[in-house]
Amino acid sequence: MASTADQLSSTRKETSPARRSSPTGTRATRLLGVAVIAGMTWLLVFGLVISPADVVQQDSVRIMYVHVPSAWLAYLAFIVTAIASALYLWKRTRSLAWDRIAGASAEIGVLFMAITLVTGSLWGSVTWGTYWVWDARLTTTAFLFVTYVGYLAVRRLGGSHDARARRSAVLALLAVLEIPLVHFSVVLWRPLHQEASVANPTGDVEMDGLMLFSLFVGIIAFTLLYAWLLLHQQRVLAMEDAIDDRGLDLALAERVKEGM
Repeated sequence: MASTADQLSSTRKETSPARRSSPTGTRATRLLGVAVIAGMTWLLVFGLVISPADVVQQDSVRIMYVHVPSAWLAYLAFIVTAIASALYLWKRTRSLAWDRIAGASAEIGVLFMAITLVTGSLWGSVTWGTYWVWDARLTTTAFLFVTYVGYLAVRRLGGSHDARARRSAVLALLAVLEIPLVHFSVVLWRPLHQEASVANPTGDVEMDGLMLFSLFVGIIAFTLLYAWLLLHQQRVLAMEDAIDDRGLDLALAERVKEGM
């Protein structure tokens, strides 16, 4: 009994310091996290304090500094999901790492598409007097959101990792075709939703230079946030796969090694 206790004690002495000294993050992700905090702080100051109110929409225009970057981020995330899915399906680059990147990116995209819908509804309640109208932009955006919620549900179906990756990849390549439909819906059907005021500067909506700068600050900050979330979420998915394949202890050990 004494020898067994001594062995357990020595094992704790060997493993405990290693676990304490080996972070799960990396220097790159920590630096990226600092950049995200700085960008979000910058956006908060410019969006709420420095940027002027709109002549027509007044202070409700500040919702745009979250609404537009969130929509951009959702588009970016879904496009990355499609690209990673295509790379998995291509035999020369087939790897479950691409599938995990696709899944992680889709999760982030669904989150920010939800934020897009919520902030759009808040803006609509002020501008249109109602939280929701069934116009082309809102309807296609909601359909895109539901499609990727379905994509995440498909990823949770049973089967091997490769089976999950194959069926998810096919669905992702089909779902991404909805993005052009959503983006150009304001041109095709002329709904209540205004046209793009950045990509189409000659349109009906003009933006003050400081408002435009604040919007670009938001896009940069949200893009950095996307990169940070993607790095961490694909690691979480890698751990889940490792747990399925080799058990919890080996998954934790692999995760700790990644941060060394």
